[in-house]
Amino acid sequence: MESGIQNGKIMFRVIETFSGIGAQAKALERMNIEFEIVNTCDWDIGAIVAYCQIHNGNIPIDKYKDVSEAEINEFLSEKTLSSDGKKPMNTRTYKNLSAEAKRLIYTAIRETKNYVSITDVKGTDIDNNIDLLTYSFPCQDLSMCGYWHGNKSGISKDAHNRSGMLWEIERILKEMHSSNIRLPRFLVMENVTNILSSTHKKDFDDWKNTLNNLGYFNHIYRLNAKNFGVPQKRERAYMISILIDDDYLKYMQLIRFFDENNLEREEVSKKYSNRLFKLKDVLKLDYSNEKYKKEADLNQPNDTASRKKIRLENDMLYDGKSINEIYVNTVTTKQDRNPNSGLITYKNGKQGKTKWRYLTPRECFILMGFDEEDYDRAISNNPVCWTGKKLLTNEKMIRMAGNSICVDVLAAIFKQILEIRDEIYET
Repeated sequence: MESGIQNGKIMFRVIETFSGIGAQAKALERMNIEFEIVNTCDWDIGAIVAYCQIHNGNIPIDKYKDVSEAEINEFLSEKTLSSDGKKPMNTRTYKNLSAEAKRLIYTAIRETKNYVSITDVKGTDIDNNIDLLTYSFPCQDLSMCGYWHGNKSGISKDAHNRSGMLWEIERILKEMHSSNIRLPRFLVMENVTNILSSTHKKDFDDWKNTLNNLGYFNHIYRLNAKNFGVPQKRERAYMISILIDDDYLKYMQLIRFFDENNLEREEVSKKYSNRLFKLKDVLKLDYSNEKYKKEADLNQPNDTASRKKIRLENDMLYDGKSINEIYVNTVTTKQDRNPNSGLITYKNGKQGKTKWRYLTPRECFILMGFDEEDYDRAISNNPVCWTGKKLLTNEKMIRMAGNSICVDVLAAIFKQILEIRDEIYET
């Protein structure tokens, strides 16, 4: 089967759903291959803008200078946008958005060919020649944290929750199939490992059976970022699905491939890792750098009773003299929590502040496998959205990092997919 051809080279054509800040695009970029992000799909206005600035450079607002505010409002009003990535933005919140922010969001959507909400995507919207579709759907209703708070709905089809967005992917694939649009050759899912638990087994088996019936072979991994050269303990479930229809030879070849190249084995993960970095490459401790100092100040909390407990129960990554080269705990959507990823000694003399700080959003981005320059690009155009509040706040940047996927793990998975394409799929 042929992929797209550009300048005489085979292109790897990708659609990123639940695209966030684009860990998939970053992994492909690292691999130095010819690829095209055909479409993205995310409704969070912060992620929409950050993605465009990271992967496309400065958002070219002047390119659309002839588009009127009325036209922008008409375009955006037809989209299901979110200001927090959790629920649709209501009319009042949208009306209060500044004109500058609306124009930036409009431009970013156009430039990244963003479908916006997965619920608005139809199977007929998908290109007929896609190599890979990725779907890292929300994990909130699957995670153990959600379970502890009484949320036990998981990925049940009738739950109508955020993790239930998985079934939008099912709908889209079935619509493609019924419309005779060629299904993506490869699918990659990422989510919390709790999706593999007995609690969610029935629903997840339902999903795997759907893919089988559509002609996909599925292989599941439980992979930890620390085994791919990253100083972070972050275990996640990944499922690679390969479209083989009823080709028994390819089925047996894939069984053999994953048996011989199991990324869960340390010697194999090392083979597929392309770099090694440590905490010294992550922590930004030079406070003579004004931006590092400002970011450190923003992530130094008030010295309260709950923060004293946080200090006692979390790792100190830097004690003022040396860096504790360990694997940090999972970067989550919030650092001001217990447990968190770790603490850094920090004394700036301010009254009522702790003598330590949390990881900054910049450091979280780097721990997720992005480059420092990616973070700088992400915040390079950060307008005031609402009165006194910018679009990309400190808290939102940490949340987007925590919601992302470890780039280095994705790069290993994509390497395997390209090997399968070249050695098995196209033979």
